[in-house]
Amino acid sequence: MAKKPSVAFVLRPFDGLPGEPDWVAMREVVPAATATVRTTAEHGSRDVVVTTVLPEGWPALHRADGQVMVALQTSTGSGDASRDVATALLAALELEPGTPVTSTGLPTPGPRLQDVLDLSVPFTVTVHESYDYWLTPDTERTTDVQASLDEARETIIPTRKLASVESAYWCRMGEREYLRWAMPHDEQAMVDALARLHAARQSAIGDARFIGYFRSSGVVVPVWELVPGTGADALEQPAEEFEARFAEALADPSPLDANARRARAGLVSRQVTLR
Repeated sequence: MAKKPSVAFVLRPFDGLPGEPDWVAMREVVPAATATVRTTAEHGSRDVVVTTVLPEGWPALHRADGQVMVALQTSTGSGDASRDVATALLAALELEPGTPVTSTGLPTPGPRLQDVLDLSVPFTVTVHESYDYWLTPDTERTTDVQASLDEARETIIPTRKLASVESAYWCRMGEREYLRWAMPHDEQAMVDALARLHAARQSAIGDARFIGYFRSSGVVVPVWELVPGTGADALEQPAEEFEARFAEALADPSPLDANARRARAGLVSRQVTLR
C-alpha cells in the first residue's frame, strides 16, 4: 500500500496571516474568543468565525443558521496548524447546516489558511466571558443546554485583551494575575531586546514583573506577573510605555554587554516551547 504523503512541519504556521500573534494567542492562551475571517472568492467569499474552542472539541461546525465556525484549540495536528485549520474549514463549508466536523484525521498536503482566506480582511479578536456564542440566536435554552454552557463557563480563565497595544492579554489564575503578550518579531532579535531591557531594569510594565517567555507556533510570548488586584485597565498606559522602550531596544544593533548576555542566558534557560 502506498504511503500517504505527509504534511511538512511548519515552525510559524500563521506567518503571513493578518494578526499572526493573535492567531497564536487564541490557539494557546485565550480560553474564549472569536474573530471573523472571509474566504477567497474561489471558496465562496464566506464569512467564517474563528474561535478558540467548539463543543466536544469539534474542529469545525456548520451551524444551523448557516454560520461556519472553525476552532484553533484541537487535540490533533499534522505539524502545520494552518493546514489543519484549513482542512476543517473547507470540510465545514461542504456540510449541511446544523452539522459539526467531528474529526479530520491527519491532513495530507493541500491548501493552507494563507491560500483559503482573503488576506485583506483584518483579524480582530473579541474575548468572551462565556461560550454563549456557540448557539444560534433562536436556539432553545433548555435546562440541559444551559447546564452545559454553565459548566463550560466555569473552566474559563478571566481574560481581557488590552486596547492600547496589539496581541497582549491579561488573565487571572486563582489569585495570581499575568500579562501574556504575543509578538511577531524574529526570535533572536526579540530575546536580545528583552535581555537588554531586563539587564537595564526596564523590563517591568508598571508594577508587573517580567518573568520570562514561552514560544508557540514560532512566536515568542513574553510573560509578566502582576501585583494581585491590579486588573487589566491599569496596564494600558504602562504597556504603551514598554512598547516604546522595547522598540528602541529591538532597533539597537550593538552587541550585548556582559549584563545583557547574562540576562539573555537566564531567559533562554527558562523558556518553554509549546506546540
